Amino acid sequence: MFTLLIAEDDADDRLMIREAFDESGATHDLQFVQDGHELIARLRDLVYQPEAKLPSLVVLDLNMPRKDGRDALREIKQHPRLSHVPVVVLTTSKSPEDIRNAYLLGANCYITKPVTFDGLLQMARAFNAFWFGIARLP
Repeated sequence: MFTLLIAEDDADDRLMIREAFDESGATHDLQFVQDGHELIARLRDLVYQPEAKLPSLVVLDLNMPRKDGRDALREIKQHPRLSHVPVVVLTTSKSPEDIRNAYLLGANCYITKPVTFDGLLQMARAFNAFWFGIARLP
């Protein structure tokens, strides 16, 4: 079973993401945190627990309170025990600057968050097919 650690500050978006992955047939363990600060704290806790397993993939919103996704991405990719964890940016921003900067910071993929549930469901199906069918994760 794959574990996705998802940083998303909007409660409605968290619910819709969970429903889209459930409806897509995914059987992954979806774990949510509300911002980049919680994400980094959770990852650091896992790093220092010898028996703990890191998430298969981190899904990260860019615009969050306390610590935004850009700062969290930078910290993940600079940490020697986390840098190998794939990070997918899932955000509403279509800004070419945000896209470019996310990849410069080490994002493995950038997805603009669909605005409808049907779009989110299609994204979840494609996400599952690629990340858990075609790609090989560390």
